[in-house]
Amino acid sequence: MRDTYHEQLDDILAELERMTRTVSTAVRRSTAALLSADIRQAEEVIAADIQLDAAGEGVEEKVFELMARQAPVANELRMLVAALRMVADLERMGDLAAHVSKIARLRYPAAAIPADLHSAIEEMSGVAGKMVDAAGDVIKSHDVTAAGKLEATDDEMDQLRTNQFRLMMDDSWPHGVEVAVDIALLGRYYERIADHAVSMARRVVYLVTGELPVAVGGTAAGSGAGASAPSPNGNN
Repeated sequence: MRDTYHEQLDDILAELERMTRTVSTAVRRSTAALLSADIRQAEEVIAADIQLDAAGEGVEEKVFELMARQAPVANELRMLVAALRMVADLERMGDLAAHVSKIARLRYPAAAIPADLHSAIEEMSGVAGKMVDAAGDVIKSHDVTAAGKLEATDDEMDQLRTNQFRLMMDDSWPHGVEVAVDIALLGRYYERIADHAVSMARRVVYLVTGELPVAVGGTAAGSGAGASAPSPNGNN
């Protein structure tokens, strides 16, 4: 029975890794839909978010069942607690990817993003997707060093966000208020996806070491990762 128990623990981690791949795909597909004004692909990303939420609920049910039946202790308990928090991170990342597609849907049949701004969006999306993939790799490998490297990649995202604001605030900005609002929202969505990826990596560090890593500025692991970003319709 103990072997079965540990197999169930491994299954939970494997499902979390699969969810990161689903989120990574959603980030890339939502960006493609946004830049090409592909309403069909945008709707598919939005619909797929429901499936991601269902997968998260399945993981939560497994965690609660193991807590009730096995009375986990030490590392096992840390793993289950971390899994619950990572499910929340993944569900939120899926929501944020869907928000990107909702901007595409909101502006359809027009393209939401002018062609000269595509590269900026592609950069942010690329970094966000890379970070989600890296979080999945960390879940699979339990590599604490790799988890720490996500912090540096998050700095890259922060710099892209700063560059974005400089671009919008420049007197030569030619695209008007509506595009500026969309760009600001999109930047926030990608930034928050990156933050949640970092939060997941920190939870793996907690799982392996039993200690909550401290981020730059003295913030404990994941303490800000639950903050929400606005959706295109004002709901989260």
